Amino acid sequence: MKRIQLGQTGTSVAAIGLGCAGMSHIYGPADREQSLTTLRTALDNGIEMLDTADAYGEGHNEELIGAFLRDCGRGRALVATKFGRVAMSAASPSGIDNSPAYIAQACDASLRRLGLETIDLYYMHRRDPRVPLADSIGAMARLVEAGKVRWLGMSEVSPATLRAAHSVHPISALQSEYSLWSRDPEGAVLDTCRELGITLVAFAPLGRAFLTGAMAPDRLGGEDYRSRLPRFQGEAAAQNLALARRFATLAQQRGVTPAQLALAWLLARNDGTQSVLPIPGTKRPRYVLENVAAGELQLEPAELAELDAMFPPGAVAGGRYTADETLRLGL
Repeated sequence: MKRIQLGQTGTSVAAIGLGCAGMSHIYGPADREQSLTTLRTALDNGIEMLDTADAYGEGHNEELIGAFLRDCGRGRALVATKFGRVAMSAASPSGIDNSPAYIAQACDASLRRLGLETIDLYYMHRRDPRVPLADSIGAMARLVEAGKVRWLGMSEVSPATLRAAHSVHPISALQSEYSLWSRDPEGAVLDTCRELGITLVAFAPLGRAFLTGAMAPDRLGGEDYRSRLPRFQGEAAAQNLALARRFATLAQQRGVTPAQLALAWLLARNDGTQSVLPIPGTKRPRYVLENVAAGELQLEPAELAELDAMFPPGAVAGGRYTADETLRLGL
């Protein structure tokens, strides 16, 4: 698989990673043995970055990856996890905690669940404006000094926040939703990443499966997180399905799957000045193989222009999150 530089760490990483959240029920029930097989298939086929968070399944996801690593060995796996999403309470009304004391506690808990001595990439999952940014990044930097963390990352923050964090301690990766489906990072966010030498790690690069051609919003169960999102409901869903069908037709004409075409568009952003690493999520081995094959696709300038024209910013109907969640998460 092609490789890209991870920030300014001096380390290269396979250009496609694996998002593991779906293995912990966020998109409905998951089968443990199938998930473990998916993880093994990923590593056996060149994927290195395994992306998790302490909030996924309230620790379940980290425990699953920890069990996998104990049984199969860490090998080439590069483990990325996150802190900061907590249960809403009087003390944390937004469900976010970036306090230095909590950061230290959360890191130790993640290390235990993962069965690791060092986390490769440790993200601030969401920014808590109640805590001075320098205090939070300072606490994260102390984890690096203690050998508990190798590199630091941020998730879904503004260019100004990213720049301020980077001035306290080098930030290696910014994780944001980015795809043909969600082009919000284009412009200031990507420009800031390019300037500072930060990798943009693209989560939901397949539009939470809308870009795979297999999405049926009306069949999502109540346990599936997507059933609550505006883009998957009512008139917005109908409009988005029509767009997804046009995209699937284009992929068929190209002789690839829609997922592969979507990933190839993202990978084309790696032009020597920009580093973009998609982490498509799946809990099924066959989709891992499909995603890995996308790394071999080369899109011509005319094809990229056609995709850009099909998915201009604003083409997708509905918000990424509910209005309440958007406000609470500061998005």
